[in-house]
Amino acid sequence: MFDGDDLDLTALDDVALVRQKREGEPLGIIACGAIARELVQLGRINRWTHFKLYCLPAELHNRPAEIPAAVAAKIAVVKRRHDRVLVGYGDCGTGGALDAVLDAAGVERLPGAHCYEFLAGAPQFNALMDEEPGSFFLTDFLVRQFDRLIYRGLGLDRSPELRSDYFGNYRRAVHLAQSGEAGLREAAARHATALNLAFEYRHTGFAPLRQALETRNAFATLAWRAA
Repeated sequence: MFDGDDLDLTALDDVALVRQKREGEPLGIIACGAIARELVQLGRINRWTHFKLYCLPAELHNRPAEIPAAVAAKIAVVKRRHDRVLVGYGDCGTGGALDAVLDAAGVERLPGAHCYEFLAGAPQFNALMDEEPGSFFLTDFLVRQFDRLIYRGLGLDRSPELRSDYFGNYRRAVHLAQSGEAGLREAAARHATALNLAFEYRHTGFAPLRQALETRNAFATLAWRAA
């Protein structure tokens, strides 16, 4: 599925993320670049060798209307290479358009409206939203890539007044931490301050994402065989 500890996951594009150790993985996973590191980590932890990971640019989250067409194009490629395909996206702001593409292709995706839901686990995500509907979520990836995807990506560096347009309805930033990596919590708190939001921290680990993967037939049956 992957090769080496030298993977640079800071600038992902729409090509295959990782080099194959062997040919013939039965499953191709098409995922948002924002969850690539977590999928690679889970593969290492669990010694999964039955899938190859393909990534689309995380920047598509700033243009969700483009996600369905990008995923459809990638499905056409990956289906020629693998027996099964799984899509590592939620609905992600596509208003059901992504699901229409996947239904037509006969492909499953991960459960939930957003990646935040399957990274936190639906019960915790729903509790956070019930507690404060105005919650803006930061994953480890978004903490690392805040300047590129949010500050510069939304034009806040050029037009700071846009902050209230984008974030005026939010009340807090919640860091959903997967790795517990040193320094990320402090960086997330700084980003919350930059957005004029209160800050909260929740350590989710990798278990919710693994559980989300294991609910999908395309993944679970092959993972069981590979174990």
